Amino acid sequence: MMWRAWLRPLTWLAVLLLATVGMSWLAPLFHWLQPDTRTVVYNRQDFLYLLWLHVELVFASGLAAALTAMIAGILVTRPGGRDFLPLASQIASIGQTFPPVAVLALSVPALGFGAAPTLVALGLYGLLPVLRNTLVGLDGISPTVLEAAKGMGMSPWQILFRIELPLASRVILAGVRTSVTINIATAAIGSTIGARTLGDPIIAGLINGNTAFVLQGAILIGLLALTTDSLFEAIQRRLDVRRGQSSVV
Repeated sequence: MMWRAWLRPLTWLAVLLLATVGMSWLAPLFHWLQPDTRTVVYNRQDFLYLLWLHVELVFASGLAAALTAMIAGILVTRPGGRDFLPLASQIASIGQTFPPVAVLALSVPALGFGAAPTLVALGLYGLLPVLRNTLVGLDGISPTVLEAAKGMGMSPWQILFRIELPLASRVILAGVRTSVTINIATAAIGSTIGARTLGDPIIAGLINGNTAFVLQGAILIGLLALTTDSLFEAIQRRLDVRRGQSSVV
């Protein structure tokens, strides 16, 4: 039954929402961890509001990185773009290895404080996994399949959208999954330059020496990452089932 594939992400989502709206219920535990502190539950912003802003930031940067990397991967695997393959790989590698904190520091003078520099940093950081998997997925398609498609009279665009991308979709999705999951944790650094994220309680905890605040932000970010990762896993399983059904037909 296919509903079982969605059971895990729905379970993690329920746990995430419960922890988000019910963090105050854990106040006795945080008081035990931080007995000398009067305020042990972060209350400068609503956790649900921070969760929404965090998801918005990750979704926007992930979508931009995925589209950019996929388009670049498609272009450099075409006959006319093969010469640019090393350049595309190098640019994506620079984006992955360049520290996001450094990107933030360089972006703030031009973009100001807030979400914009964070989007730039996350976008650059998320390029490499998607580009790498796009290249692997497209280059891994058997030449025999492509020749058969050409023999059937399909145009290059038809081959791309009806043959190549469907066959490479699982590998590409795995790259998007890696990119988004990494950026869920990385997005927390945006709070250092005024972006509202789940990193807010972490930064506040580090500044004030409040371990409870740090733990609250870390718990919610971890639960969000688990929810997102299990969602991608369910989508990948669904793609596998559809591919198996189409092969049988």
